[in-house]
Order: sequence, then structure tokens, then C-alpha cells
Amino acid sequence: MLETGKPCAEIATQIKAVESAITVAKRALIHDHIDHCLGHGGGDDLAEMRALAKLL
Repeated sequence: MLETGKPCAEIATQIKAVESAITVAKRALIHDHIDHCLGHGGGDDLAEMRALAKLL
């Protein structure tokens, strides 16, 4: 977009859309991990939950 001379507002809008998509994907990944993985491992579940919660 920069190379083709698109307006800054259009570029910023596209960047915001990418950021939002990444946030949605990150949350989906974390929620899937919580649903499927925690509770099946060792005693580190609480520590892992705390670490994951910081990423939401």
C-alpha cells in the first residue's frame, strides 16, 4: 500500500484490521488451550493459567 501511494488513513485502517484479527486469533488459541490442554498435565496448571491470563 505504501509503494502504491495509498492514503495514510487507508493504510492505518488496514493495520488496525490486522491488529484486530491477530487479537481474535490469539484469544481463540488461548481459549482452545484452556479448554483442551489444562488439567491434563502436571501441577503447573495454575501458573500456566496466570501466564495465559496476562496475554488476554
